[in-house]
Parts: sequence; structure tokens; C-alpha cells
Amino acid sequence: MRYENVYLDGIVTTLPDEILTTDELERTLAPLYDRLRLPYGRLELMTGIKQRRLWPKGMLPGDASVKTVERLLAATGARRESIGAFIHASVCRDYQEPATACDVHRRCGLSQDCSIFDVSNACLGLLTGALMIANMIELGQIEAGIVVGTENSRTLLETTLARLLGDETLTRHSVKPIFASLTIGSGSAAMLLTGRRLTRTGNRLLGAVAGADSLRADLCRSEIDVSAGGRADGQFMRTDSEALLHAGVNLAERQFARFLPEVGWTIDQIDRTFCHQVGRAHQNLVMERLGLDAAKNFMTFSLLGNTGSVALPSAAAIGIGCGFASEGQRLAMLGIGSGVNVVMLAVDWRTTLTGLGQEAEYERFLAENRR
Repeated sequence: MRYENVYLDGIVTTLPDEILTTDELERTLAPLYDRLRLPYGRLELMTGIKQRRLWPKGMLPGDASVKTVERLLAATGARRESIGAFIHASVCRDYQEPATACDVHRRCGLSQDCSIFDVSNACLGLLTGALMIANMIELGQIEAGIVVGTENSRTLLETTLARLLGDETLTRHSVKPIFASLTIGSGSAAMLLTGRRLTRTGNRLLGAVAGADSLRADLCRSEIDVSAGGRADGQFMRTDSEALLHAGVNLAERQFARFLPEVGWTIDQIDRTFCHQVGRAHQNLVMERLGLDAAKNFMTFSLLGNTGSVALPSAAAIGIGCGFASEGQRLAMLGIGSGVNVVMLAVDWRTTLTGLGQEAEYERFLAENRR
């Protein structure tokens, strides 16, 4: 996919206030750890995740998405009546129907002349939504669109803890597919894409590739719909972390070989990368297999965990907001999600809009991430 008339004018994130550390999780799991003789500290050692964040109990994903969209509109100065497509694209949503996008759209007072719908594509939801909006802009159907999503990990974490503590039949082997759920965090992110006439930044989306290995769709599976309205006693995920790691990176390597010629870059021309935020092993293997410079890659997983579809956009928003990525640089957004799917975007970054009010927060986050 190549684009001539699409611009990424803004990308923002909203982070929950409540922090749950990995140490706290392991202390809660002390009966399981002691029974199976598991070493304390193994979760952070294996993943590099020190903490994750949680939304308040009872909060719907749409509540946070409204805040994130308002933040995006304020930062970019986009007119509400100019938004021709509005997509809610996280795994978590408010209800089975109507689309969460409908309520968020209403509460944000966006134009009625607008396509409104939800998109679901695991950890690639927001990137998939961005591509759908980009295609609509390139075709001349709309002049601007917003994709937003909010992931709420609280129910999954609480259900996973209850399962681990309540099932006396679990063994060192059988807990492995369950432990990946303990890396999940909460967050919200949104992106504004515009056409040439409306852009205030000149941040051109040059192109993208997408690919799939659906033979690996069973490696990460939720047994029910992972939404805020899901049954708290039934929400459960099983993940073959090692197999998913290698399947995802193998697919990413193949798609990256398509990505560079598609957008007209050499690997040395990539100034900054933002990848899906899973954990240390994932980031290291992606950098190694794709031949990328780890010093050019921005990571947030140590403090946010894996926030699903908002992980990559949040990392990009924070990295750009604190100056890790700056004007005149080429940015590669390299998404890998269960399914297994890959979406990669290339952006020629020209202007960072100010007035977001999060710059100090981003700076503190960067300082913490360097510890």
C-alpha cells in the first residue's frame, strides 16, 4: 500500500493512575509459588515488566476513549465536523452492540455525516483502523478520520489470579499458558489521519504492508469476549508464549522484507521504530531478526506491560511527546498481533503539535523507563 494524500496529524495516549507492580502480583500468588516451588522474581526476569496500570473498577472502555479523543482534538485543533470516519478498535468494548464507537462518537459531538464502527484485530486493532481510514482518505471518500481504543486489563488479571490460586491441579507445566495474562496492562490511545487539504503537520503516511499466518491462530485465544461487560468468572486466556513469539517474529521478518521496498526505504534510513510492546524477549528478537538498531527503538512495556491494541500507538505517542522521535525523522511502526497478523506503517514525521498538556508526564515516563 502506498499513499500520496494521507497524513498522521496527531497521536495521543491516556494512561490510568493506578499501578500494579509485578512484585505485588507475585506476593498475591505466594500460595501457588510456594506449592510449585516457583522462584520469586521470575515474571519480571522473563518479561522485563516491572508494573502495569489499571482503570478504576466499573469504568467502561468508552469512558477513557472519550477522554482520549478530546485530548486528540485539543492537541490537533481538528474540527469535529471534519471527521468523516470514526473507529473504535480495541479488544475491549462497552457492549456487544451497538458499536462502542457510536457512544464515544455521540459523547464527543462529532459530525453525523460520519462512518462509525468498531474494528477488532487483537493487538493490531488501532493500526488496522488507521489503515482503513487511510484508504478512505486516499480514495477521496473522506478528508479526516479518528481511530481510538481503550484496553481494560483489570477483569482479565483478577480472573487469572483467581484461577491460579483456586485450581489445585495446576502444575509447573500447565501454568505456562496462563502466566502471559499477567503481563497485560491498561491504556488508551487515538490517532488522527487527514488528507492533504486539512493537514497541519505534513506528517505523511508513506505506505504500509499487512500480512497473516492464520495457521497460528490458536496460539493465543480468549475463551470469551474480553470486554468490560464480560463475565468476570469466565474471562480467561491461554497463550503459548514461546510459539507465538517465534511465529510472530517469523511473519514480521517476511513482511519487513516487503515493507522496505514498498515505502522506498533502506533499513539505514529508518530513524526510529515503535514495535508492539510484549516484553523483553519479543523486543530483542524483533530487533535481531529484522536487523534493526535497538538504540533507535522506543520501549514502554517495562512500565505499562502489554496494553494490547493501544501498546504501539501509546509507545509512539510517548516517544514523540518526550522528544525521542523528532521532526525530520522517518518512523517505522511495526505491529505484530495474535492471529498471527502483522501491520507495518511508514511515516515521514515533519511536525509535532504542542499544547497536548502531557509533555511533563511523558518526560517523567522516559526518566522512569531509563532506570
